[in-house]
Amino acid sequence: MRYKLLIILSCLPLFLLAQERTDSLLQRLLTAKASPLLQRILQQPDSFRYQLIYTEINRDRQNKPHFKNYYFHVNAGRYYNPASTVKLPVAVLALEKLKTLRSKGIDRNTTMLTDSTRTGQVNVHADTSAANGLPSIGHYIKEIFLISDNDAYNRLYEFTGQQRINERLQQMGYEHTRIVRRFMPSTEEENRCSPAIRFVNKDSVLLYAQAPECSTMPFDYSKSITIGNGYFDKDDKLVPLPMDFTRHNIFALEDLQLVLQSLLFPASVPAARRFDLDSGDYRFLCKYMSAYPSETDYPRYDTAEYYNSFTKFFFFKAGHQNIPGHIRVFNKAGWSYGFLTDAAYIIDYKNKVEFMLTANIYVNSDGVLNDNKYEYEEIGYPFFRETGEIIYQYELGRKRAYTPDLNEFRINYSQ
Repeated sequence: MRYKLLIILSCLPLFLLAQERTDSLLQRLLTAKASPLLQRILQQPDSFRYQLIYTEINRDRQNKPHFKNYYFHVNAGRYYNPASTVKLPVAVLALEKLKTLRSKGIDRNTTMLTDSTRTGQVNVHADTSAANGLPSIGHYIKEIFLISDNDAYNRLYEFTGQQRINERLQQMGYEHTRIVRRFMPSTEEENRCSPAIRFVNKDSVLLYAQAPECSTMPFDYSKSITIGNGYFDKDDKLVPLPMDFTRHNIFALEDLQLVLQSLLFPASVPAARRFDLDSGDYRFLCKYMSAYPSETDYPRYDTAEYYNSFTKFFFFKAGHQNIPGHIRVFNKAGWSYGFLTDAAYIIDYKNKVEFMLTANIYVNSDGVLNDNKYEYEEIGYPFFRETGEIIYQYELGRKRAYTPDLNEFRINYSQ
């Protein structure tokens, strides 16, 4: 019966009855403090397609957090390309699935070998960036959060499986989300199929073999989604038509915000919306959502290229600023086709401040996609830096009934 319900849900239009939401507090706050550049952006919501959610967090006497969202031009019906933000739920769902294999002696550090079984798949039997030179779920998750690695995501997408990913997200109520693509050249059918996967112990003894599988789940592609006025195709030829995103991934901004909240504060959401993880899984995710590329030896990154704010858009990305030691950002960002997105929980340990910000913007003035000519540096990153700074300054001056105890989020990154 549950499976039939999931199939019915998967056939419903993702943009059914979507309405735009804007709260006066957030609108007044941003417009009152905005620079001329930010004013120009805010005055053109249709051109920049921006959306922003500010989540105020207030603790009670027992330090229990309570959440209130404020919205600015948030609309599940306004498509944006979620890019790497879809790696967040896929990484979590991979840990969920991995939990079902623990009785076989498998954990996130167990070697995972991927065996190609059809076109569009790859063999992966080694990972030179790992301490032992071998791939694993845990190492892939590190790479996803530290630098947003695409290959790591592809392996977790294949392990979890397209059907399981989407059935589970729909079961949890994320009805404006659809994850159907890897980040590599693949046909729609190839994206439905996962290769054979083996888990072996340190002596190369087989612990579990996952057979190849293909999703049979239907998706509603009846609503056409097109962006721009031209794009470059796979042969690098300009096509003078809008780019078709109808069959791409979808991750509504409100869904993204709630996924992040449910991971950091699982008790704050209904039981049906919590992921099936244990405390060790949550701690592991928190660590690498907030760690910097400079804080890991495996993988070891060139920090000139992968600087500490590489995936931290709010406050720090514009200008590659250093992040003060008393601030930590737990987040997942994404960038593609002129779209920039970030969902972040921000802590200032020194000033006892915490809040969430989730936003996206589209910066592609010429309307041509896939040409790598986007205004990320000129407009996109400054939008995140300034909106983040405005909300942060507001939070510094906001009165709280109870000062939050944030020690639960203190992590030893050297271990």
